[in-house]
Amino acid sequence: MRRRPLLTLLLAVVAVAYALPALVQLSTSFKTDPDALSHPLRLLPRPPTLQAWRQALGTQDDTNPVGRWALNSVGVSLAVTVGRVPLDALAGYALARLRFRGRRGVLGLLVVVMAVPGVALLIPTFLVVTYLGIYDTYAAMILPMLVDAAGILLMKQFFESVPTSYAEAARLDGAGELQILWHVLLPLARPALVTVGVLAFQASWNDLSHYLAATSSVEHKTLVTGLADLTAGSLGSGTQRPLKMATALLTTVPVVVVVVASQRYLTHLDRHR
Repeated sequence: MRRRPLLTLLLAVVAVAYALPALVQLSTSFKTDPDALSHPLRLLPRPPTLQAWRQALGTQDDTNPVGRWALNSVGVSLAVTVGRVPLDALAGYALARLRFRGRRGVLGLLVVVMAVPGVALLIPTFLVVTYLGIYDTYAAMILPMLVDAAGILLMKQFFESVPTSYAEAARLDGAGELQILWHVLLPLARPALVTVGVLAFQASWNDLSHYLAATSSVEHKTLVTGLADLTAGSLGSGTQRPLKMATALLTTVPVVVVVVASQRYLTHLDRHR
C-alpha cells in the first residue's frame, strides 16, 4: 500500500512531462512574436492575442498560404483514404479466400515492401511519376499511396478469421465472389475497414517524404510540407513562432479527432483478433 502514493506521483510526473510540450505549443500560438521569443516556456501569454490564428486561418495569399496547405491536406488525405480502403479490401479478400498461382509470391512481396524504409522509395517515386507525366500534380500525390501493404495484410488476416461457412452458404444461394464480399464479408469487416481508413488518413496526412518527391510547386504543398518551409524561415522574416505553433496544431488536431472518433471500432477489432 505504501508503494501506491509513490506510483501515483511517478505517473503524475510522467503525465506532466508528456503534456508540457503540448501546453507550451498551445500557449505559444496565442503569444506575440516578441513574447514568444523572450519567454518561450511561459504558459500564460502576456498579452494573449489571436494574431497567429488570424494569420493561419485568414485570407490566403503568397505570404499567407496556410489555408491552401490545409485544403490540400484534407483533399489528398480523403482521396487516399477513400481509394485505399476498397482496394486493400479487394486485395485482402483475394489473398485470403482465392487460390491462384503466385499467391505465395505476392504475400512475400508484400512483406518485403513493408520491410523497405520509405526513404529508399523517394528516387523510384520521383522517376515513376516523372515518366508517367504526372509530376507536380495531385495525381502524383494520390496515386502512389492508394495501395498499402500493411492494409492488405490486415484485411487478409481479418477475412481469414471469418468462418468459411458464411461464404459457402452464399455460394449455395448463387452468389459470386464480389457479391459474397460486398453483402456478406464487408458488413462483418467494418472494424478492419475503419482501421485501414484511419491508417490511410494518418499516413497521407503526415507524409512528408512522398510529397517532397512528387511535387515542387507552392500550390501543391500540404500542411506538413508547408510547415517544413515555415520552420526553415522561407515564408517571411522573424522567428514567427506563434504562427509555427498554430500551424503545427492545425497539423495535429485532425489526426487526433479521427483516431478518437474511430476508437470504438479500433477497440472492437482488437477484441475480435
